[in-house]
Amino acid sequence: MLAALSIRDIVLIDKLDLAFGAGLSALTGETGAGKSILLDAFSLAIGARGDASLVRRGAEQGQVTATFELAPDHPILALLAGNDIALEDALILRRVQGADGRSRASSNDTSVSVQLLRQVGQALVEIHGQHDERALIDPSGHRDLVDAFGGLSGDAKQVEALYDAWLVADAARGRHESEIAATRANADYVAHALEELRALNPEAGEEEALAEKRQLMMNAEKIAADLNEALDALQGEGTAGARLASALRRIERQAASGGALLTGVAEALERVMTETNTARDKLEEALAAIAFEPVDLERAEERLFGLRALARKHRVPVDGLPALTARLEAELAALDTSEGRAAELAEQAKAARKAYEAAALALSKARAKAAKKLDAEVANELAPLKLDKARFVTHIDTVDMAEGGPSGIDRVAFWVATNPGTEPGPMMKVASGGELARFILALKVVLAARGSAPTLIFDEADSGVGGATASAIGERLAGLAAKVQVLAVTHAPQVAALADGHLMIAKEAMHGPEGETMATRVAVLEARTGARRSPACWPARPSPTRPAPPPTAS
Repeated sequence: MLAALSIRDIVLIDKLDLAFGAGLSALTGETGAGKSILLDAFSLAIGARGDASLVRRGAEQGQVTATFELAPDHPILALLAGNDIALEDALILRRVQGADGRSRASSNDTSVSVQLLRQVGQALVEIHGQHDERALIDPSGHRDLVDAFGGLSGDAKQVEALYDAWLVADAARGRHESEIAATRANADYVAHALEELRALNPEAGEEEALAEKRQLMMNAEKIAADLNEALDALQGEGTAGARLASALRRIERQAASGGALLTGVAEALERVMTETNTARDKLEEALAAIAFEPVDLERAEERLFGLRALARKHRVPVDGLPALTARLEAELAALDTSEGRAAELAEQAKAARKAYEAAALALSKARAKAAKKLDAEVANELAPLKLDKARFVTHIDTVDMAEGGPSGIDRVAFWVATNPGTEPGPMMKVASGGELARFILALKVVLAARGSAPTLIFDEADSGVGGATASAIGERLAGLAAKVQVLAVTHAPQVAALADGHLMIAKEAMHGPEGETMATRVAVLEARTGARRSPACWPARPSPTRPAPPPTAS
């Protein structure tokens, strides 16, 4: 529950420290005294949107600190632990709002994001404001209210997740079938292209090799003449090679009498002869290599030009033709594989749809049970609110599975009948203004009793009613306060009279260097002798220069 609230420099509040206890606490005061400012400041501490306009004029920043005492088993403890927030005796949420528009949030002196602060605040506090009627009137939110009442919010999220999973699976199936259809439509072209490619059977690096061979063959006649001339210089009668061979033989015969001198000459000539023979062999190999028939050039040119034409046709380099062949072969082979994959994806989509339909049907049945229970509990609240002849009906229109969506197969709306013998209709159309306010109050009480938050705040739940109806409202708020902590902003003495603690909110004129300004003050109203009284709340210690206003009746 909320144990304490400390506010500094927020709108008309310069300094305020309040402590709260269990039960029902009433906050009263004239219109404009600052009750809404108090709630706005508290909302800031639990994650509401910050605004520079909330900072008191002349201050650099405003600050709100809310202290909560938590039950040992409260679910929020797991969230706090998961975010490394240490909890000792109490949970302290703090929000600092700067006049420059920037704000900071912390939990037990650990900096946190505003999103986390809001998440924590939603688990600790439910605020039922003056304008909540819009959510209760609008049928678009009725399904969520029934789910919250019946504890089905988790089931509804599961249905939504299964619906999304079904859409994803069905989309994957559709995409794959479209791809198969495109492949089938393109299959004839792919087969024809493959026939051309296979006929040529291109190889990597073949273009360069063919181009070099063509160039060689085109110049073969001139090259052969040059090679033959070199070969003639090395062999035959009267050539340098023949003369060297003859000189070598004569020197070898004289080597026995010439000694080492001639031996060295003979060895040098032998090396020359060896190189000469090697050169002759290379010349003969080259001549053999360039020996070709004219048809060979034609064939090389035909293949080279064929490869280049096919490459242009498919807009790839000639060296890319082997890879293109492999890719087209894979496409044709994948067509058969894709048929099996299509069947697999279709089965997955079918299973996902069945899972969604089963969960949606189970959720629909659970909603029907929750709706009956909600109707019964609201009916119990109508008689004290002078609507004993009226009926409240949660109308559920269950559609076919084909029309289902992420929220299931139910369309939910709150219907009422205000007179015996009449058929129920949409609450907004059937109920008069006064009746509508009381139906909404009955709903608020029932729904709040099922809320998970340990602190409930009602902002003028008695607006527009009085007399016995106001008394009935007070009794219901007091009944809720037996289970959870309830703070009620009220103008009705019938409500305030049932409170365990009573705060009076008022404005006080202050005089300073800038002239007269107004400040919000809060005072505890003392209980009469013999009246029930619990220390549900108390105000800040009064400033020595600005005493707290005296207790007065509200």
